[in-house]
Amino acid sequence: MDYEVDLFVIGAGSGGVRAARIAAGYGAKAMVAEESRIGGTCVIRGCVPKKLLVYASRFADHFRDAEGFGWTVSDRHFDWGRLVKAKEVEITRLSGIYRNNLNGAGVSIVETRATVKGPNLVALANGGEVHARHILIATGARPSPLAGLKGGELAISSDEVFDLPEFPRRLLVVGGGYIAVEFASLFRRLGANVTQVMRADNVLRGFDEDMRAGLRDEMMRAGVEFEFGVLPTEIVKADDKFAVSFNKGEKRVFDQVLVATGRSPHTQNLGLEAVGVELDARGAVKVDANATSSVPSIHAVGDVTDRINLTPVAIREGHLLADRLFGGGTDRVAYENVATAVFTTPEIGTVGLTEHAALARYPVVDIYKANFRPMKATLTGSGERTIMKLVVDAASDRVVGAHLLGPESGEIIQTLAIAIKMGATKRDLDETMAVHPTAAEELVTMRTRAARLTREAGKSDSPSL
Repeated sequence: MDYEVDLFVIGAGSGGVRAARIAAGYGAKAMVAEESRIGGTCVIRGCVPKKLLVYASRFADHFRDAEGFGWTVSDRHFDWGRLVKAKEVEITRLSGIYRNNLNGAGVSIVETRATVKGPNLVALANGGEVHARHILIATGARPSPLAGLKGGELAISSDEVFDLPEFPRRLLVVGGGYIAVEFASLFRRLGANVTQVMRADNVLRGFDEDMRAGLRDEMMRAGVEFEFGVLPTEIVKADDKFAVSFNKGEKRVFDQVLVATGRSPHTQNLGLEAVGVELDARGAVKVDANATSSVPSIHAVGDVTDRINLTPVAIREGHLLADRLFGGGTDRVAYENVATAVFTTPEIGTVGLTEHAALARYPVVDIYKANFRPMKATLTGSGERTIMKLVVDAASDRVVGAHLLGPESGEIIQTLAIAIKMGATKRDLDETMAVHPTAAEELVTMRTRAARLTREAGKSDSPSL
């Protein structure tokens, strides 16, 4: 068969764009189809606009803190419309950069929906067809609705929250994951009265327990109202407001309802199952260690595979796939010790194993902790705390997990992840000279063990934990 392209990518997000560009760099003929905006979830309706809103929200703290350092700050008016416009200018700029990078690499862009019609055949919504040696599915994920919620179509998701025409003075956030806590945190600081409800008894299931408790307490101190074990059962629109009924019988009125109860792989109506591509129960494309599906010519990277749903992971997966298909590469993505951050205020940075996960893997685990008031807070009167935690395999002294809650935790965890990836031991950290005065110096000055946990006992030998 004569192929029109060597690689056809469905989805112009971070993973798909990287794969196409790297493939083109090896001389392959690559084409990308995108039915929405170039850049994908992260650039258009995810990481980037979210972080811009986080920055905006933190000025509330900066203005308040400035007075403790001798500044007088007046006219603290916040204009939601100006922020939305500024955000749109920036993501449009970034989308243009993605487009220019594809064009510069010689990748063809088709701005229409594409579906799979065969192991080597793609159909375009405009009526065309393309024969491809390899097909890459990089369509990401989309928000999951809350099952059983009557009137759920009246709620917004994280896709729509960035472009609300009016600022929601009373906001209900449904969910306890990282997307939910991030938006609850930033909207509270922007001036909204925020209520956050969830099925669970605490936020951020799967994160280290000290981080979960610490973030919950800090968000409550900032004014977020939590209700655990509570979910909405019905939303009714009344004029421009939303009356929400809850499973415990209460009814309240909000300006907006944001449902952030997870995201699902975006594989619906792509034609994958009809050509033999296996999907899991959540609709994710099943792939092997080389990002190849059950059909050898069809591959998938990023959130559509539902492995580690982070933009840098999708980029690495796309890059290494292109290396393998067109450059003779053999490297595979390493999914252990992937650092990540939760951009609440304060933010969380984490890498490696939680305390509970480490205890399931190692017979004896040592825990080191620091809990202190940041230096900046000493003059502002703020009650904020910074929490740092190291999880160590007692037998090898290797640091197997690090968890931070506090200012710039995302920045700090990136550098610490390098050391943990290289197998750093607790002694290596102890022998590293501290940078003073910084918060990060606590990571190399925690000399006193807070607890030693044993798998057999299933609990700490320290009565303080």
